[in-house]
Amino acid sequence: MSTVTVVTADQLLHMPEDGYRYELVAGELKRMPPAGCEHGAVGGDLQGLLFHHVRQHRLGKVFSAETGFLLARDPDTVLAPDVAFVCADRLREKPITKSFWPGAPDLVVEVVSPGDTIREIDDKAKAWLAGGARMVWVVNPAWRSVAVYRAEHDIRTLAENDDLTGEDVVPGFSCRVVEIFADV
Repeated sequence: MSTVTVVTADQLLHMPEDGYRYELVAGELKRMPPAGCEHGAVGGDLQGLLFHHVRQHRLGKVFSAETGFLLARDPDTVLAPDVAFVCADRLREKPITKSFWPGAPDLVVEVVSPGDTIREIDDKAKAWLAGGARMVWVVNPAWRSVAVYRAEHDIRTLAENDDLTGEDVVPGFSCRVVEIFADV
């Protein structure tokens, strides 16, 4: 019989660097292998597009893939999306500290990796929504598409020629889906 060691968010925050990213799901460590080149390029391009718009319009803060968001306590759940956005109003309520952000970001971006199953990525998107995210973008390089989740059963899939917008979450943001995959 195997036992699982329960880890807290504070223990995760103070773990020594070992070259991997970790998420914490109900107190259980989940090791995340480093992203592949395509994954990083797609996430980086989308992060850059979002960053430019958010900074120019002072809408809040865009966070990179290493950022943990504390979604639950006792047992703790800390997830790290590929890209995240938190609006300015929430940043005023909860300033940035050295620990994990308490709660979900307003927008979560998850880039599908070759080893991810559709079920895993769908479950993760729904977990973000259940944790308080207002919108989740699931970016799929293989299909060159973006699935936009607003609620468990409110999911739209956008193809290359469609416009991806921030709707009411990232006001004024818009790009063609093909821009995200321009160089991959």
